[in-house]
Amino acid sequence: MPLLAGVPDFVHVAEQRSFRGAARILGVTPTAVSKAVSRLEERLGTRLLNRTSRHVSLTPEGEVYLRHCRDALDQLQAGEDQLLRTREVAQGSVAVSLSFVFGRPVVAALPRLVARHPGVSLRLSFTDRDVSLAEEDVDVAVRIGTLPDSSLVARRLPSPRWVTVASPGYLARAGTPRSPGELAEHACLRFARPAGGVADWRFASPGGGEAVVQRVSGPLVLDHGDLLVDAAVAGLGVAQVFDFMAAALLRSGALVQVLADRAAAGPPVHALTLPGRQAVPKVRVALDFFSELLVPRGGEVGA
Repeated sequence: MPLLAGVPDFVHVAEQRSFRGAARILGVTPTAVSKAVSRLEERLGTRLLNRTSRHVSLTPEGEVYLRHCRDALDQLQAGEDQLLRTREVAQGSVAVSLSFVFGRPVVAALPRLVARHPGVSLRLSFTDRDVSLAEEDVDVAVRIGTLPDSSLVARRLPSPRWVTVASPGYLARAGTPRSPGELAEHACLRFARPAGGVADWRFASPGGGEAVVQRVSGPLVLDHGDLLVDAAVAGLGVAQVFDFMAAALLRSGALVQVLADRAAAGPPVHALTLPGRQAVPKVRVALDFFSELLVPRGGEVGA
């Protein structure tokens, strides 16, 4: 029996805590995965997994073996990646975890990536939670905000700016605010943070010092940034969003930026990878793609 027979099946079952979950990843049936793991246990002469109708867990022997299996598979993957680096060919699927706010700009920019690197495909997953790159098989995670200490490799991406926008129709009806204080007279569309609470707005200080926080009020609170942009386009009021979210609409005239001279710098943005993965051609292509996405083009940012 080949030395690695059943090993990928076992690793995925252990990581997913589910035969069904492992089967989805491997593209086979749960029965096939179960048989592969059983044959592996027979070959090793020990039980690796505790199984019930609702739960799968590792035995103490399984925990020890899992560490060795992961090391072996990582080494095999590193060998394959080394060959690809030698050939300098970017190809294969790249799993990327992104904050929700990147959704539309990323999709709009994908034709550029496809045209340049037809051998690379992206598997995009949108979430604002912190994912485990190793356990969830993620190649790149793009995150907004200050990073916690970790062993991950962080590549700093261009930081966005906060832009305050409204539709031409709304501004024709309600007038254009000339200072952050005048926003009290406007319908402000606000964002509900994932962790709770409604986000205040930020503006650059007139003297160039620390950003000024402005509390606003209005008729609508949303917990999805893209819908906040949609509400502004629909003429419901004024919104403050990241520049890359509104760039295409600003260029088309569907939105107008107000208080442009008071636009504040946004939070840091990083692309995270496991150590060593940032040099793999397909991963490097993805990292470059996200860097370009946030570089100002024609006075705006975005796709």
